[in-house]
Amino acid sequence: MNLKPHHFHEDPQVLHVGTCPNRSYYIPYAGEKEAESGCSSRVISLNGTWAFQYFNSYKEAISTTPEDGMAYVEEDMDQIPVPSCWENHGYGRHMYTNVRYPFPCDPPYVPEENPCGLYVRHIDVADPAAYSWFLNFEGVDSCFYLWVNGEFVGYSQVSHSTSEFDISSYLTAGDNTLAVLVLKWCDGSYLEDQDKLRMSGIYRDVYLFARPKEHIRDYFVKESFNDDFTQATVTVELELSGACSVTGTLYAPGGEKVGEASSTGEPLVFQLENPLLWNAEQPNQYDLVLSTGDEVIPQKVGLRKIWVDDGVVYLNGVAIKFRGVNRHDSDPVTGFTISREQALKDLCLMKRHNVNAIRTSHYPNAPWFVQLCSEYGFYVIGEADMESHGMATKMGPGHDRNHYPDAADDPQFMEAIVDRSQRNVMRDKNAASVVVWSLGNESGYGENFEAAGRWVKAYDPSRLLHYENSYMYHKDREGYTPDVSMIDLYSRMYSPINPAADAWHSKSSIEEFFANGQTDEDFKGRKMPYVLCEYIHAMGNGPGDAEDYQQEIMNRPGFVGGFVWEWCDHAVYGGTTPDNRPIYRYGGDFGEFPHDANFCMDGLVYPDRTPHTGLLEFKNVIRPVRATLLSGSTFKLHNYLDFTNAADYLTLSYEVMQDGETLFGGQLEMPSIAPHGEAEITLPELPQGGIATVTFFYAAKEDGPFFKAGYALGFDEIILSEEPFFLDAPAEGAVTVEAGPDQVVFSGPAFRYVFDNTTGLFSEMVYKNRNLLTRPMEWNTYRAPADNDRYISTKWREAGYDRPTVRVYSVEQEGNTLTAHLGIAAITIAKFVDVKAVWTVDCQGRVDVKLHGQRDMEFPFLPRFGIRMFLPKAFGEVEYFAYGPYESYIDKHRASRLGVYAQTVDSMHEDYIKPQENSSHAGCRYVTVSDGAYALTAASETPFSFNVSPYTQEELASKAHNYELEKCGETVLCVDYKMSGVGSNSCGPLLMPQYQLNEETFDFAFTLTVE
Repeated sequence: MNLKPHHFHEDPQVLHVGTCPNRSYYIPYAGEKEAESGCSSRVISLNGTWAFQYFNSYKEAISTTPEDGMAYVEEDMDQIPVPSCWENHGYGRHMYTNVRYPFPCDPPYVPEENPCGLYVRHIDVADPAAYSWFLNFEGVDSCFYLWVNGEFVGYSQVSHSTSEFDISSYLTAGDNTLAVLVLKWCDGSYLEDQDKLRMSGIYRDVYLFARPKEHIRDYFVKESFNDDFTQATVTVELELSGACSVTGTLYAPGGEKVGEASSTGEPLVFQLENPLLWNAEQPNQYDLVLSTGDEVIPQKVGLRKIWVDDGVVYLNGVAIKFRGVNRHDSDPVTGFTISREQALKDLCLMKRHNVNAIRTSHYPNAPWFVQLCSEYGFYVIGEADMESHGMATKMGPGHDRNHYPDAADDPQFMEAIVDRSQRNVMRDKNAASVVVWSLGNESGYGENFEAAGRWVKAYDPSRLLHYENSYMYHKDREGYTPDVSMIDLYSRMYSPINPAADAWHSKSSIEEFFANGQTDEDFKGRKMPYVLCEYIHAMGNGPGDAEDYQQEIMNRPGFVGGFVWEWCDHAVYGGTTPDNRPIYRYGGDFGEFPHDANFCMDGLVYPDRTPHTGLLEFKNVIRPVRATLLSGSTFKLHNYLDFTNAADYLTLSYEVMQDGETLFGGQLEMPSIAPHGEAEITLPELPQGGIATVTFFYAAKEDGPFFKAGYALGFDEIILSEEPFFLDAPAEGAVTVEAGPDQVVFSGPAFRYVFDNTTGLFSEMVYKNRNLLTRPMEWNTYRAPADNDRYISTKWREAGYDRPTVRVYSVEQEGNTLTAHLGIAAITIAKFVDVKAVWTVDCQGRVDVKLHGQRDMEFPFLPRFGIRMFLPKAFGEVEYFAYGPYESYIDKHRASRLGVYAQTVDSMHEDYIKPQENSSHAGCRYVTVSDGAYALTAASETPFSFNVSPYTQEELASKAHNYELEKCGETVLCVDYKMSGVGSNSCGPLLMPQYQLNEETFDFAFTLTVE
């Protein structure tokens, strides 16, 4: 068959040819009973196997027989599943780039070497004249041409939006051939530069509707309320195709009929008394059934009203907070193709981790996704398929602010930018979960976005409008003053909390915004709610500042919340290694240029949806209830739920511990606490002295869609007392000391330790004829850079922290005590820390260590300071008293509790796909590493950090993927005075000063004992 070619894909004035007008998403059914079943006889799914032919370029695709058109022989074609991304089936290659366009920036043109895929499918239609036939493509990347029986039907773009064609006049009785030519790039690709793996194809559902000639084409469900929400009016605006009568029936959430109305085109109106309202905690939905006699359309209706008053966001009269995440469609096997089951897995995990809001970054998800969000209770920022971030790099490396907004006020993109918002709004306008529309992401600002924003607010004033990049306009453009009057939220990303927190970031701080009255010059004094549409960048080991931001959100009424960047690591599954380790590939692993390496590995969950420790941290930071100590044994509970009494949702229990041992605890009655309310509880007399804590546990009271009663939803650990950890006094008795020019040997009945005068550390520790050190001890001033160290680690390496050399200036002996004075520097680099170390060995082989450090403050803060020991591999059992059982840092330990834990060395390793610092534990009082026969313990009266690993930090730093890691054959024990926090500086602000190891002087005392 020959297909006549067209060339619309480089013409931004031709966005859609032959498509139907935009409409809301719905599925028609033959009758109400069929609608109840959820299986429509009026829908013919075209998912399945299609014939497929891949071309390296559009030119190649159409050059077979130019005079007649594109020719193909179906029998010679391959086969491919639809929906899917063709890169996942061996065609072309994956690409990952964050900001830069993967082609020359020359709009509206795209490369002539533009890969294409031709899809062919047959469908049998017995009686085409009996119905009107509508062909739907829910998602095709990036654009496509459509033919039916060899006749050209149309063209469409906007990868993440539905395109619908009326193909009634093209069908014949019997067999019909559909042919679709999909192009990897088009002029619209300049507006789809989202931070994601780049894939192509028909990646969402394709189906055919059989509809009566006269039918409901579109409808818009609107709600209004009296002041106290005791009365609601539901209005259904109709757009009909042909003359037909519509009957609307409204059912309450329990199934009771509460209204019926008929119309031949005028709005249907329903009046409700004491309506059940929708919110994310109580997602009540009514059932609306629209019937024309020949067809039934069911529609869920959630009744809610959102607005802004005095800079605060209200839903149904209640101030709400977003505890949100940014979510891409992403799967390591299926790519952009996401099933309902996959989406439900995400929603399940979110609910289990207290998430209540989703930003569909940076495009509409599948149309049924927002329906699931409405059903299960999530607030959604529905974002248009719009990002032109690559304009900022079109002049070369770095962000060029002068060109960032180039697409935003380029007249050739005006229609396209408005179209993208229109398609977003029109499709999802009846979903209760969508409470905010977003014009897009990181595209600058100008007349094109003003026009899009005006259209959105004129068409749907019932929702809020969001656009973070409204400040990014051409400020030097003569005569231009941006109009942001249609925007309802003051949105920023990665803003620091206060100016002192970030010297290098150009963004204004949260404190500055609120000190300025919640406004700025662009908003002309209008008091705006503040939202972080992206924050606490979750890349790798992080985020480490979630609690700090949550304190701001909780304590500022005008701070409506934030959306973590982002939900899931993006990767492509590459099978397994011979030893059965999964292989995940990211940017650069496909031979592509340009690429941004592992910057796509920035989620709260791994590609297979295993939670990162960062998700566990976030879960407890946004726990529904918080406890604080008032006095004695009386505590205050604050309910942070917006609509639910704590006693209706949660159970309460507690545990009291002292020095790592449980004293008492049990179940408590959760007091009645209204939303945003408080209550007091009193416990039995609590212990004082030692390290004493009380922990309150909050668990689900009843079974829910995603968890059973008793499921843990958060906890509060409150430290009652934190006295210095008790250590026994050194043993009395003689120690043999043999001092030489290069070493000092300490020995007793059961031990022989060799102190190296050239390093100021022990090179051997032999206990009962077993050398516990496989290598000499080392001073440790570095860590394998975490992703959130991506900027500061450059300064660390420049300072030589990764390659310290030691000069011992003096070693003085007095009895069984050595005092060493030494300096730590790197080749070509000045000394960055001066150390005085006092070592005392008792007769049983215990070593008491006292370190005093003085830093040169011209150097950057240290990642860590401590001592590294290499123990035999057999030392694989670990017991510790610290924050556990999850990895913990001074700014990331809210998922962990202070207690005694027993784990294996291997199990403690957090296996980030790009290897990095992991599995340290903060707040440690002692750590014991054992082989079952011998045990080495490090302990201190004051909290310290430790790490036990089968890998060296050099190995972690040198490997790009976790499956490449090789164990060192030893157990590596790091005992640190302090480990700097992890923060979120991979994209967010610099690590906060209070979490930096940046003191000029410090002291650290600890003991080493062997048993």
